[in-house]
Amino acid sequence: MAGNTAERREGITMFWRPGCGFCAALRARMRAAGVVFDEVNIWDDPEAAAFVRSAAAGNETVPTVRIGTATLVNPSMRAVIETARTHAPAAVADAVERPSPLGVLRAMLGRRKAVMP
Repeated sequence: MAGNTAERREGITMFWRPGCGFCAALRARMRAAGVVFDEVNIWDDPEAAAFVRSAAAGNETVPTVRIGTATLVNPSMRAVIETARTHAPAAVADAVERPSPLGVLRAMLGRRKAVMP
């Protein structure tokens, strides 16, 4: 994988592949929250693909996120923020976790009272 090993040890790297909706969703949420991270396309980087397989029981499950020395396979945004606070605090120093659009919708629907005709 391209990049400085020490630099990667301190930060956050998201491993992804084209066409992965889960990758796109997590990437958008991480960017919106202000998380500082690198991205590596596993289809362009055989070493990155091997790393993902080593973390995901031999599968190329993405998104896989490396945070310092911790690795998360298909993590929630909450897991990314919580793990980063311990393993890469500089990467989330200004991060603000925002609720997912689906979570907002669920909360709105859950609070709405049923109206009987």
